[in-house]
Amino acid sequence: MTHRMTALALSFLSVTLLVSGCSGDEETKKTELAPLALKEQTSSVVQASGGYLVNWAAVLNNGNKWHFGENAVATITGKDAAGKEVVRMEQPLDAVAPGGSMAFTGEALAVEKPVSVKIDYKPASWHQAARVPSAYKTFPVSRVSTEKLGASSYLITGYVESPFTRPAGSLVVTGLLRDATGKLIGGGTAFVDDVRPGASRRFIITVESVSAGVAAATAVTARTWGATAKPYEDLAAGGAAPIFTQAPKTAPFAKDRGYTVITEQKP
Repeated sequence: MTHRMTALALSFLSVTLLVSGCSGDEETKKTELAPLALKEQTSSVVQASGGYLVNWAAVLNNGNKWHFGENAVATITGKDAAGKEVVRMEQPLDAVAPGGSMAFTGEALAVEKPVSVKIDYKPASWHQAARVPSAYKTFPVSRVSTEKLGASSYLITGYVESPFTRPAGSLVVTGLLRDATGKLIGGGTAFVDDVRPGASRRFIITVESVSAGVAAATAVTARTWGATAKPYEDLAAGGAAPIFTQAPKTAPFAKDRGYTVITEQKP
């Protein structure tokens, strides 16, 4: 009897350990986060005073729906025809919202002309979102206009608003230019301060140069400024501004329209 009870206890212990092991593996899989993905990139090089101006634009995707990607750093390197590195720059990036994407642009001056430019990035750290993803609303952009200034430069203007009840201290507004096939050919960035609820703030973006092609479409996005999620978290904590802020000014209908009330009659 004692031997049977001992065997039974060992059997239960084995099953418990097995289940615990499986549960631990599942928890590990759940906590594994996908790295930020560099979805697309482009660059251009134009001669400028003192050397060559290198411009770049890229888009990072965050496939994690419950975590902010923080403190990522882009590394931009340019090499000449002989393979020598002639430009190198590290660009700190803003936090990438859960399940979202972030467009970023930049520029650097090189003494010698690079024939190839590559964008890499250092992995981000992760911050779990304090609220559901739908709480992090996008910043509305309207009245976007794109004007060609020269052979390869453009001016992008428009207005940005905040969907939150609290004012946004600083927003980063990035415009991306695409050709007729949808290919990314360039972009630029501007900053807008003190964006208050119910008010529009104008932005002006200058794109110094684009890669081969003519801009046929412009996409503009806005985000909070900073390497951490705190600015976005603070705005979301205050709640979203109501969509309708004014009462209707037209008189109500004298009679309801559009449906008929059917009274059920039982025999």
